[in-house]
Amino acid sequence: MSRRTALRGPGRARRRGAASALLCVLASLVTATGCGIRATSVPVDAGGAPSRVGCVLPNDRQNPDGGAGTSVVRVYLVCGSRVSPVERKVRMPGGRSSAERLPVARKLLDELKQEPRAVEDTAGFETAVPRELTISKGTDGDPDEALRLSEPLDELPPYALAQIVCTYADTSAADAEGGVVLGGPADSGSTGGDDESTASLRRYECGSALRRHPQSAETAGTHL
Repeated sequence: MSRRTALRGPGRARRRGAASALLCVLASLVTATGCGIRATSVPVDAGGAPSRVGCVLPNDRQNPDGGAGTSVVRVYLVCGSRVSPVERKVRMPGGRSSAERLPVARKLLDELKQEPRAVEDTAGFETAVPRELTISKGTDGDPDEALRLSEPLDELPPYALAQIVCTYADTSAADAEGGVVLGGPADSGSTGGDDESTASLRRYECGSALRRHPQSAETAGTHL
C-alpha cells in the first residue's frame, strides 16, 4: 500500500460513515411524515376516555308493557345525587283501594330492596334500602293510611327514605292526596323520651326538592 493510499483510507471511511448516518436520519423523517406523524418532543394530550352516560335506560326498556297478572310500576332508585324512577313489570295485588295498602306497600318495598337489574346497574342506578327492612300496618290509634317500618325513621339512610316515599306516592300505599304516612316501630311500653320519637308518625310528599336532594328526607316529614 502506498503512503498516499494509507493516508486517504481513514478519511474516506469516516466520510462514508457520516453519509450513511445522514441517510438514516433522512429516511426516518420521510417515514414519519409519510405516515402522518408529526415529530415533536411535546407530549400530546388526547383527552380523557369518553364517560358513560348515566341515569338513562335504553329506549326499549323505558316503557315496559304489563303482561297478564302483572302491572307496570315506577320504583325510585338512587342515581348520582338524586332518586329517579325506573319502570318494572311486577305482579301486584289488584286495585288501589285502602284495603290493599299494606300488600302493595310490602310488594314495592321488596322491589326496592332488590339489587338493580342488569340494565339499571349499567345505567348507574342503585338502591340504599336495607335488605332487612320490613313494613307493617299502623297500630291502634294511628291514622288508616299509616304504615310502620321496622327501623326508626331517624336511623334509615335518607336516600332510602326518599326512595320509599317517592315509590309509594302514586300508589294505594299513599293517602288520598299522595302523601305517605310513615313511622318507626311502635313501642306499646313507651314512656316518653327516645321511644316516643321512635313511635311518632310523619307525613311525606315526593316533591321535586326531595327527588333532587334526597338527603333532605331527614327533615322533610311533617310530624302528626
